[in-house]
Amino acid sequence: MSRSNVTEISVVAGSTSVAPTVGDVETIVGQFVFRSFFSDFSPAAAAPVASAATGAVALLFFLYGARLSTRQTVDGLRHWRLHLTIVTSTFVLFPLLGLAFRALVPYVIAPQLYPGLLYLCVLPTTVQSAIAFTGIARGNVPAAICAGTYSSLLGMVATPLLAMALLGSGAVISADRLTGVATELLLPFLAGQLLRRWIGSFLGRRRTALGLVDRGSVLLVVYVAFSQGMAQHVWHQATAPRLLELLAVEAVLLALVLTATATGATALGFGRADRIAIVFSGSKKSLVNGLPMAAVLFGAKAGLTVLPLMMFHQMQLIVCAVIARRWSRRPAGPRLEHTAPAVLVP
Repeated sequence: MSRSNVTEISVVAGSTSVAPTVGDVETIVGQFVFRSFFSDFSPAAAAPVASAATGAVALLFFLYGARLSTRQTVDGLRHWRLHLTIVTSTFVLFPLLGLAFRALVPYVIAPQLYPGLLYLCVLPTTVQSAIAFTGIARGNVPAAICAGTYSSLLGMVATPLLAMALLGSGAVISADRLTGVATELLLPFLAGQLLRRWIGSFLGRRRTALGLVDRGSVLLVVYVAFSQGMAQHVWHQATAPRLLELLAVEAVLLALVLTATATGATALGFGRADRIAIVFSGSKKSLVNGLPMAAVLFGAKAGLTVLPLMMFHQMQLIVCAVIARRWSRRPAGPRLEHTAPAVLVP
């Protein structure tokens, strides 16, 4: 399956993602982050820019709701074992590993970076990149679409609650900020779902324009988060050696989850196509969902909090691209169907 076909599948099947295509955001985000280090985020400019970012987040989730196919979401529940496996990896395995890494603070993980690492562990999975990699590896693409949808929907509730329970004093998550999640994320999403009947086809005909809106919203949230960090002088806490240590920890985290999802899917008796969907959907974390939630939950601390997420996101794209292309060259015959896979041998 070609890359273009994978992208087409993700759009035709209800456009379940608000994420840009794989690899589109990273370079632009990097440029905005770099420029934010040298920008003058003055108090006079802070309020209108922050308000614009809040509006962009609400628009992002409104469009997400308006493009989500309710019928496809309900139909996907028939494959409940696969989706339960992915949800378990996303919201149980990841947080448990994040808690286990607390033992590395402060020796390997800087105390000020650990909340961000734990935050990425409670985020939902990606949608579009998981679909793309599943398609490249000739896995179960419809299952990956539904799994990403369920994870994103559950994440609107589970992520704030898990962050509040696990981060403790590492984050200032008040009732007002939980209310902000409802008003800025959940309500716009529900409004989009209610209006989908009237505007769904209109939005479906304007995919290119909506892609630009998605990208622009993400970039604005990133810019505000990092600029606020500059204004509060938090970046001196993220030194190069500490970031390299964090990168190594995240590499271990990704390797553990990839191995666990591949081995667990085989032990549960899933076929090859389903195992591929489980590995790619159960081992990834959503940058596009994580950035707006961080802006709502952490406020001015969001810049430092999303650093581990941005590093992990780039790593997961590179690693999963290599794995997907390796798997795409392997036959899907009966001999491999019942072979217990290593991470690189599905």
